[in-house]
Amino acid sequence: MNIIRDITLKAQKYLANPEIMLFVGPRQAGKTTILKQLQFILEKETQNIYFLNLEELEYLELLNQSPKNIFKIFNIDLNKKNYIFIDEIQYLKNPSNFLKYFYDEYQGKIKLLVSGSSAFYIDKKFKDSLAGRKKIFYVFTLSFKEFLRFKNEDILSQKNFQKLSLKEKEKISFYYQEYIVYGGYPRVVLAPLQEKEDLLREIAFSYIKKDIYESGIKQEEIFYRLFKILSSQIGNLVNSSELSGTLGVSKIAIDNYLYVMQKSFHICLLRPFFKNIRKELSKMPKIYFYDLGLRNFFIRNFNSFIIREDKGGLLENAVFCQLKEKYDEELLKFWRTIQKNEIDFVCDEKEAYEVKVNPKEFKEKKYQIFLKNYKNIKFSIVSIDKKEEKIGEYKIFDVWEI
Repeated sequence: MNIIRDITLKAQKYLANPEIMLFVGPRQAGKTTILKQLQFILEKETQNIYFLNLEELEYLELLNQSPKNIFKIFNIDLNKKNYIFIDEIQYLKNPSNFLKYFYDEYQGKIKLLVSGSSAFYIDKKFKDSLAGRKKIFYVFTLSFKEFLRFKNEDILSQKNFQKLSLKEKEKISFYYQEYIVYGGYPRVVLAPLQEKEDLLREIAFSYIKKDIYESGIKQEEIFYRLFKILSSQIGNLVNSSELSGTLGVSKIAIDNYLYVMQKSFHICLLRPFFKNIRKELSKMPKIYFYDLGLRNFFIRNFNSFIIREDKGGLLENAVFCQLKEKYDEELLKFWRTIQKNEIDFVCDEKEAYEVKVNPKEFKEKKYQIFLKNYKNIKFSIVSIDKKEEKIGEYKIFDVWEI
């Protein structure tokens, strides 16, 4: 089953550009599939296409010896434009040197499209910034609209979710309930219900184990314990010192584990909204998972949304997943005062959202400080299966509508 991903369509527009196209994201999110989809698109126009997976040690050894050994692997005609796809670029000892060499020496003759399983390795190994030479594409697990396409609901996925019929809304709600319980890893979405948990277990204990090993972390058990703790506190503040005491390791170790989790695209630490950037960086962040299926695996809870005790956190994390499709992450914040008045999401200083499983619990007076000080920011409420369109003057959105 080869369903075109949104990132494939976005990347297709850059195929004629000279920049290196670099695809990064969590393992099993579909990066190899996206490279293959772009390869298929290019094969309609040219035969000068080559594909290399650096998990094949023979090729990896050759390219570590010298970038020029690519010409020993492939018979490349430099009189024509060639496209070389390289999967798992992070395995090279010096990937930045490799990419820089080909961009500088063979621009216009060789176009590189490469994937890396984690930004962590790319950060550590990319000694040269490759500024002006690369275009980065972030590949996450499926968005909800992609999820619908994977469920053979192409027409439904193209609908305006704010203008659905009652029958369409019921269908959307049904699918969204599965989406926030089992997440968007492509293999998990396509699997029968009875196999989903096993696939998430494989991702958790086989693929994340690679992240641990390749990042140099020695205390694997502590790393997984931290994963479980974070899974139980989505939408809450992350206190490294407190976690250090709980797990019996140094704060430096906790900060390193959090760094690896972020750079492996498993968690996001959302910063508070302040006009003063120093305050923003010094205050504690909030934790969200990029994929709720993985989060639910770590807390061992695949119950349906309606009977869950963690409805509030789960829905808040789902809203985060929706918003990151619209906004760059550095534009997503939360607002919180010393008195613990809080707004869940502030987006690019333009929109603010408060998440409520039951919108009737919304009390306007709790948000007066924010509403008074930021009149230019549009404020709304987000829920799931809403019964009303508004509370007072504030619009209510279903989570899939934003």
